[in-house]
Amino acid sequence: MQLVLAGADLGFWDWNIVTGRVDRNERWATMLGYTHKELKHSTNQWADFVHQEDREKAWQSINDVLEGRSKSHSLEYRMLTKEGGYRWVHDQANVMQRHSNGKPLRMSGTHSDITNRKLAEEKIKLAASVFSHAGEGIIITDDKATIIDINDAFTNITGFSREEAIGKNPRILQSGRQTPEFYADMWQALQNEGYWSGEVWNRRKNGEVYAVMQTISAVRDVHGIATHYVSLGNDITLMKEHQNQLEHIAHFDILTNLPNRVLLADRLSQAMLQCSRHKQSLAVVFLDLDGFKHVNDTHGHDIGDELLIALSVRMKEALRENDSLARIGGDEFVAVLADLTTVEDCEPVLERLLLAASEPVIFDNIVLNISASIGVTLYPQDNVGADLLMRHADQAMYVAKESGKNRYHLFDTAQDDAVKVQRESLEAIRSALDNHQFVLHYQPKVNMRKGIVTGVEALIRWQHPKRGLLNPIEFLPVIENNPMSIEMGEWVIDTALTQISQWQKLGLNFPVSISVNIAALQLQQPDFTDRLMILLAAHPDVEAHYLELEVLETSALEDVYNVSTIMNACMALGVNFALDDFGTGYSSLTYLRRLPANLIKIDQSFVRDMLHDSDDLAIVEGVIALAKSFKRDVIAEGVETIEHGTALLQLGCELAQGYGIARPMPASEIPTWISDWKPDVNWQN
Repeated sequence: MQLVLAGADLGFWDWNIVTGRVDRNERWATMLGYTHKELKHSTNQWADFVHQEDREKAWQSINDVLEGRSKSHSLEYRMLTKEGGYRWVHDQANVMQRHSNGKPLRMSGTHSDITNRKLAEEKIKLAASVFSHAGEGIIITDDKATIIDINDAFTNITGFSREEAIGKNPRILQSGRQTPEFYADMWQALQNEGYWSGEVWNRRKNGEVYAVMQTISAVRDVHGIATHYVSLGNDITLMKEHQNQLEHIAHFDILTNLPNRVLLADRLSQAMLQCSRHKQSLAVVFLDLDGFKHVNDTHGHDIGDELLIALSVRMKEALRENDSLARIGGDEFVAVLADLTTVEDCEPVLERLLLAASEPVIFDNIVLNISASIGVTLYPQDNVGADLLMRHADQAMYVAKESGKNRYHLFDTAQDDAVKVQRESLEAIRSALDNHQFVLHYQPKVNMRKGIVTGVEALIRWQHPKRGLLNPIEFLPVIENNPMSIEMGEWVIDTALTQISQWQKLGLNFPVSISVNIAALQLQQPDFTDRLMILLAAHPDVEAHYLELEVLETSALEDVYNVSTIMNACMALGVNFALDDFGTGYSSLTYLRRLPANLIKIDQSFVRDMLHDSDDLAIVEGVIALAKSFKRDVIAEGVETIEHGTALLQLGCELAQGYGIARPMPASEIPTWISDWKPDVNWQN
């Protein structure tokens, strides 16, 4: 008997009901982590071993046998181990001896450890629960791809019931949007790797097409042969629709549904590549509506919007099939005319565009008459990059507008006269740098509410020996893309740092920071940060945070990633940044988030007219709100009157500069101005 029990890995117990003694074999003890000697011969110890939740039903089962309600005892329950854990056992017992009156005298039974089976059952239950309650639609197929089971989520997603799906091939879901090659690649991946994941367009039972993110895995046997396939599919139709909407918003103008500047840039780049491959030309056409502002001012923005929509349709119809038309803002449009052989090829299209813009448009019995000025440049005749092509077309458009409007003008790539003037101007500026003819004037920046001066902006002037003091507009555009602009920019920074040191030595009663404008070419130099570090090191008595670098929004957007990297490196030195002329470029929340500027400067063109131009006022309000949302400081340029300052304070902008506060002045006048300045009383109410 002992050999049988040992071979079956069973624990044995024997209970003398009369004396209460319980005997057990060695396996009964080791099953729970005890030695045979550690066991007591009482039923009390057995009861203590039984899990509290199982104890009552265990006694009940035994009593049912003892009292004749059941022939045998058979129960699965948990028993406490020596280590404090629990093992599942299957306990089976019978009455082995009775008194002549039928009363039980002796009961014997066996324990078998069923813990592993219980754990396996729990796993199976869990797997079944996951299968039934998963949010993903699950398909299980055999090795021939015949469906053998599905879950409820699959039915909810596809509309196919179990009866309709089982026995079928998953091809019942095919929408026709995927090619045979797509499914061949999927099957090949399953054969080679045992796994495939991707997006699939399927068809529901009702015929509706939907998108699903699907994962298919092969289930292999011990020999590595696939016996089943399990597919999990998540309905992502709404997500795809949302993505498509966001993609559309990112690339198309909301009002006209034409491509926007982002998509235009991509299409222009692609068209330029095609030109190079096929030895053809393209035209970049910059179109600005003449008289559109008058329509807005006279009839309101709703009529203006309707006019833009109508003209967009007309102008698009005026183009050829492979041409592109984009709205880049306001009343400005750009067309890309591809596949040109000669300059003359684009002339019929240009004439149609002029006609489309100049024909009357009628809304609510209102006759609207406007026209368009068009600038054109050709590539590769104008052999420059996409940005310069746009700029050249823009320049040509202004020539057309200045020449009388309602016409087009072709950009002259030769520009012999302009090149000559440019060369002479560069030589004069070179001489001025060498002969120390440039000086810095400083315009104070203030907090109108608090009545304090927060800093000054350094503005370069040319002390010309014949023409007198020249403003930067007279010479900076000449060197915009010339290495000389880098040299001049470094001179400005060095001079500004020197001036800070001198003011501090004069004992100004509070620190004065200086902001310096940085040209795009200078900022984008690979060694800009290193050069700035050298300039700062040359002035060890000036802390870096007193220097603020102003970056034009338009130049920052030319290469956001590179510019933001440079800005972060400079800020690590302690230097601050301001985003200058904000609102004049092609701003986006993404760009603003990525550019780590401490301060946003509202361009003076918006501030100057905000008191009587609702559009400019709206832009100023928007920039202030945007700055607050991104936790940036904001300063307004072009504050020319007390009323400007009052309006800005009401909008929540306290920092300002402009002629209404102070004109730019020589460095020697700054200390006295600071000590004498008092804000207008209206600003401090």
